[in-house]
Amino acid sequence: MYTILVVDDSPMIVDVFVTMLERGGYHPITAYSGEEALSVLREATPDLILLDIMMEPMDGWETLENLKGNLSTKHIPVLMLTAKPLTPEEAKEYGVYIEDYILKPTTHHQLYDAIEHVLQRRHSITADIERARQAGVDQRIIDEYERLSKSVDINKRLLKILETTYSIKDAKVGMGENITRAIKSMATSIKLQEERLHQIRGEFTVFAEQ
Repeated sequence: MYTILVVDDSPMIVDVFVTMLERGGYHPITAYSGEEALSVLREATPDLILLDIMMEPMDGWETLENLKGNLSTKHIPVLMLTAKPLTPEEAKEYGVYIEDYILKPTTHHQLYDAIEHVLQRRHSITADIERARQAGVDQRIIDEYERLSKSVDINKRLLKILETTYSIKDAKVGMGENITRAIKSMATSIKLQEERLHQIRGEFTVFAEQ
């Protein structure tokens, strides 16, 4: 059974997520602030964290930076929760740290799918890395593969959210030039990352066949 830490400063929302997680067969633990989350993590190591963005006084982004800056917690996958639209700046700055971004309110199925996708992706990448090590692939290439495998998947998800958010929000007035430029830049970056990832996978195959 996977243990999942729910972090939100609204007790009502925490209760909702706890109920959903228990119904899905997960073991939830809770924190009602960023500070409390960091305290809980000194004693527990969950398989995944659901972290709300709009909290006070320490918001979700600051909490995330603390998590990823700590060697004992940086490996724990984090899904950000919010009812607030994601901005291109947030996607660019924090995309490297998170596993997914869930809009509230969410359904049981959306939540379970997001959680399982993250956990299955981690297992898949771990298996690929182990095979590459056994085949004698250079560690620098393996590290790059690990980073890109996660980054491409997450950024494609974030890009889809941005495109949906701003096409709806700005349908009547037209999408702002800065936002349009940021989304196009993100799409170009993803394409380049995908090309490099494809190249590395080819190198893995060559090593495996030797």
